[in-house]
Amino acid sequence: MTRRLVVDLRSPRPVWRIPPELVERIGAGVGSGWEITEVREFAASDGEGGSGSAASVAAARGAEIYLGWGVPPGVVEAGRGTLRWAHTATAGVGQTLDALRGSGIVLTNSAGTHAEPMADWVIAVVAYFARGLDYVVPAQREGRWLKEAFGNLEIPVRELAGLRVGLYGLGGIGSAVARRALALGMSVAGIRRHPGRGGPDGLRWIGGFDALERLAAESDALVIAAPRTTDTERSVGRRVLERLPVGAIVVNVSRGAVLDDEALLAGLAGGAIRGAALDVFTTEPLPTGHPFWGHPRVLVSPHVSAVTTQFWDREGALILDNLGRYLEGKPLRNVVNLETGY
Repeated sequence: MTRRLVVDLRSPRPVWRIPPELVERIGAGVGSGWEITEVREFAASDGEGGSGSAASVAAARGAEIYLGWGVPPGVVEAGRGTLRWAHTATAGVGQTLDALRGSGIVLTNSAGTHAEPMADWVIAVVAYFARGLDYVVPAQREGRWLKEAFGNLEIPVRELAGLRVGLYGLGGIGSAVARRALALGMSVAGIRRHPGRGGPDGLRWIGGFDALERLAAESDALVIAAPRTTDTERSVGRRVLERLPVGAIVVNVSRGAVLDDEALLAGLAGGAIRGAALDVFTTEPLPTGHPFWGHPRVLVSPHVSAVTTQFWDREGALILDNLGRYLEGKPLRNVVNLETGY
């Protein structure tokens, strides 16, 4: 009996569109006895993906393996009874969980494949505020020479070495940020749901999520990299932000819903928060007229911190490794706990 694998990774955005040669390698990896069905319609790759075209649903009927951008409910329903393993090329899986619970389908995600470019982005935006580039950019547009303002210390500047970085989340992204920050001489602490799993060597301390307020109090740059779950949603609110030292920087590369926008705006208005670099938002695209757009101390990035030309090198290696594991009956990498969401 022919077994079937569905590849639904044809994003409308070239950077996220699966290369034809990888599809060929997947086919070679499963060998004879398998039929590879590649969905030709575009699949939504933004955020957690999962638009679920009619072609995706049709292809999933009778399939054993599904590789996509998210796992839409229609795909889960169509594959019920035959689908054994579903993989999403996204890291976040929140929109997928309800449909998969109780289905018997094993879900894997791409946590870690986005970590390197996202960590680069985090370090870049911390430097953006620490070195006063948020003042330089608008001054250039207006033709203003700011040398006197810098020399008189009217513009706050700090060296990266010695900055205290607090990582809310020590998974692939948080760990990659930690390694870079430590290499630049920063002092790093972090929290994660299971602190016993540790983190990169050299961290000042590691705690559980219940230490979020302590982490904030000891962070010149608070980096939000925890997954969005019922426990983390809106967890960075007024109580946490008020614990930040004066002049702290807030960075969010997690999900917009983890951060309370109103509390952040209040902290910025009060002058305690130096600046905020945001790559994710509760509503995307960020609505026209939102206060973040025109705020002089907010850097708005359109959910692009993960963009890299090397994504498919990492993603392809993960898919092919897990494919070999699946065929050999070995445990898969990046299996998602459908209760916790990561």
